[in-house]
Amino acid sequence: MPLLPEEPQIHESAQGPRATPASGRTAPTPRPVPGPRPAAPSRPGRPGPLRPTPPVQRTPRDVAVKPGPAAPAAPAPASAAATPQIQLIPASAEGALDAAEEAVDLLLDSGRAPGDILLLTVGEQHPWATHELSFGEASYWAQHDAGDDVFYADAGAAARASVRPVVVVAVNGGSVAAAATALPQALGRAGALLIVCGDPQTITSVLGTGV
Repeated sequence: MPLLPEEPQIHESAQGPRATPASGRTAPTPRPVPGPRPAAPSRPGRPGPLRPTPPVQRTPRDVAVKPGPAAPAAPAPASAAATPQIQLIPASAEGALDAAEEAVDLLLDSGRAPGDILLLTVGEQHPWATHELSFGEASYWAQHDAGDDVFYADAGAAARASVRPVVVVAVNGGSVAAAATALPQALGRAGALLIVCGDPQTITSVLGTGV
């Protein structure tokens, strides 16, 4: 029987051309085609759109506003502290200046600084002031401005004097009208204490019955 022509054997090397990359590089291992991605897990601290933190449920007792520390009490008005104390030393017109000088000595002995004291005379000028004014008003008032010693002045010049903690007034003469003008001005120059030496009736009629 005639031999049938054998079917040509197809060798591996003769198989059809393999798909090779155009560049001749080895084809990369095919990766699985990803399907639809699952939703990315939320990152800690960034849960999608920012939302306000829900309020914590509290009991009515917790919700109530707790009072803070009590506010300090408002200080008392300073008007009472700013009003100087008034002290009356009864004396005649002739003895008022001596009484005023004794009051100054007691103040100095108690520890008051000389520059804290102003002595005013309603009648005759104090001898110290008369002496110092003989050198001129400029040098006289310069000693006042220095503020390091007791200063003696006429009550008529009280408006020119500065405020001092203690003012001593000697009602050693002059008219009632002069005293009525001088004592309120002296009160305005006294920071803490006003001492008035003179006739009690005249002084109380000017400053009031509370003296």
